[in-house]
Amino acid sequence: MRVVATNEAKTHLSALLQEVTKGETIVISRGRKRLAKLVPYDEPAARPRVGEVMDAPFLIPDDALRPMNEQELQTWGLK
Repeated sequence: MRVVATNEAKTHLSALLQEVTKGETIVISRGRKRLAKLVPYDEPAARPRVGEVMDAPFLIPDDALRPMNEQELQTWGLK
């Protein structure tokens, strides 16, 4: 990680951006205070369109929605 002063960053911005595209990280500082960081830009993942399936479909077993029996109700403190 390279640290450059604000005046150097203004003067050499194009060169600094070339370094960043090669994977370098540049920190811009004013005196000893670090102000900003130049890092390579990562394209965000494409968002799904309306109605597009994001995940693989899954199956809910038939017994998942059945009523609880007496023992299950007691176990959950519902009776």
